Amino acid sequence: MDFTIRRAEPGEYARIGAMTVDVYIGEGLVAPDNPYGEQLRSVEIRAREAEVLVAADPDGTLLGAVTYAGDGGPWAEVARADEAEFRMLVVAAAARRRGVGEALVRACLTRAREAGHRGVALSTEARMTSAHRIYERLGFLRDPSRDWSPRPGVDLLVYALAFS
Repeated sequence: MDFTIRRAEPGEYARIGAMTVDVYIGEGLVAPDNPYGEQLRSVEIRAREAEVLVAADPDGTLLGAVTYAGDGGPWAEVARADEAEFRMLVVAAAARRRGVGEALVRACLTRAREAGHRGVALSTEARMTSAHRIYERLGFLRDPSRDWSPRPGVDLLVYALAFS
């Protein structure tokens, strides 16, 4: 790996928010007028209530980010009591195909194992197929019994990984 995974620093929150909006809204995953856009920008709040991790080049260029909710809280939507959860996994377009997304997911898995969780769960949209390939490669399985909809027209799929 030619980049590091670490906790986001306060001076990076605006850049992380912009990158997250660029991916979700800029790539058509979320409509520009969707109220979820504000949550995508709210890195300072996420960092207070969960853990925001980044992938960064040695020169400080941010390549990707993820929000890890290890102990429940407002950012955990589908995790069961013995699971951690992660959300808002993003990789900047210029950093794709470098293993950034997988490295961020692996960092979440490491944190969950170290905290004694029995697994990790996440929500995703059907069209986020690149992310699905990462999840499946790492052993996540679809759990259709947990699929849900936060609002009409937004149908989310759940993937879960149980630690052995």
